[in-house]
Amino acid sequence: MTFKELGLSDALLKAVADKNYTTPSPIQEKSIPPILKGLDILASAQTGTGKTAGFAMPVIQLLSMENRSSNIPIQALILTPTRELAAQVLEDVQDYSKYLDIRSTVVFGGVNQKPQVAKLQKGIDILVATPGRLMDLHNQGFISLRKIKFLVLDEADRMLDMGFLRDIKKIIQMMPEKRQNLLFSATFSKEIKKLANGLLTNPIHVEATPENTSAERIDQAVYRVDSKRKTELITKLIWEGNWHQVLVFTRTKHGANRLTQKLEKAKITAAAIHGNKSQSARTKALANFKSGEVSVLVATDIAARGLDIPLLPYVINYELPNVPEDYVHRIGRTGRAGASGIAISLVSVEENDYLKSIEKLLGMPIQSGTVEGFEPTKGPVEGGKKRTKQHARGSSNSSQNKKSNNKRYHGFKRKAKKSNS
Repeated sequence: MTFKELGLSDALLKAVADKNYTTPSPIQEKSIPPILKGLDILASAQTGTGKTAGFAMPVIQLLSMENRSSNIPIQALILTPTRELAAQVLEDVQDYSKYLDIRSTVVFGGVNQKPQVAKLQKGIDILVATPGRLMDLHNQGFISLRKIKFLVLDEADRMLDMGFLRDIKKIIQMMPEKRQNLLFSATFSKEIKKLANGLLTNPIHVEATPENTSAERIDQAVYRVDSKRKTELITKLIWEGNWHQVLVFTRTKHGANRLTQKLEKAKITAAAIHGNKSQSARTKALANFKSGEVSVLVATDIAARGLDIPLLPYVINYELPNVPEDYVHRIGRTGRAGASGIAISLVSVEENDYLKSIEKLLGMPIQSGTVEGFEPTKGPVEGGKKRTKQHARGSSNSSQNKKSNNKRYHGFKRKAKKSNS
């Protein structure tokens, strides 16, 4: 199927061509036609499946077909759980609407509200927002939702995990009852199903990937290691594997800062993003990571949610998450848009229960082993076959060899020694 066959307008088809999209992804193919027909959608879609285009393009097209004026309040609201995801969604919305007279902006916390208010006062058709800043600006009288025709809840499961359910309910009460609702979630908990039942009217259920599964293109591995030697091991893997653009997850903000400092001491350029960082610092760190100026981005789960890093080759779980679903979200940062990826977890004996919960969720064991010289001092090696030293260096499997000719896998930027002059 082609994008044209989905019913998209010439303006959107031109924007799609500019993005070098050739054929729709499964979620786009399944969601765009019913949205264009005005139906509510309940979508199961992991990150990296093209879901943003799946809801943004039809909403943009439907809005472009209406008679609008500059003084009409916001007509489409896209709610996201994090600032990074909100910024990324706005970028996509603006790319898809570049040949149409559609005005859009984003509001989120952590930054001065004045520039956001100034854009709102000029007139906006599509607003991308995080719940907290949206409610704050609404309470100040800067935002009106009384004319909303389209509501999108993006990564609704994560919003509920972050405690936004009460805010979402309040926001829904600010809007007219008659509107089109689109709910996208990676997983469907009892809370999500309850929210969907109260929000959606005769929804079409679309699914891009089976619930709670990880991408088949991701090569997953567990390396057993004592917790005190994890930093030493991750440094070895990165240096000897000559790995470029590595996203590393820690459980805590303090852990992210501490690991970043240790990597920097090992002459590996690194930056941390987490909730205690200012929005400008987080934006700068992400931009430097994407450009290659920073080779390793160390992140907590909340800060990394919704990050869109094209062709990210490596994800490392420095610490396993205590919520199994977060593992799926973490490794979903790689193996996107048809590319393959590698996800490695450094697991100490104290994390065995976390690993078992993750494997239960996945419905399969993750191949497990050790790296020579880093064998744990306690606890057996469980799971699949032992990983060899050569594989640990990232040079033995076929997917890695195929990538070796790609420039993005060339060496790290190493810090130059400061001159004494």
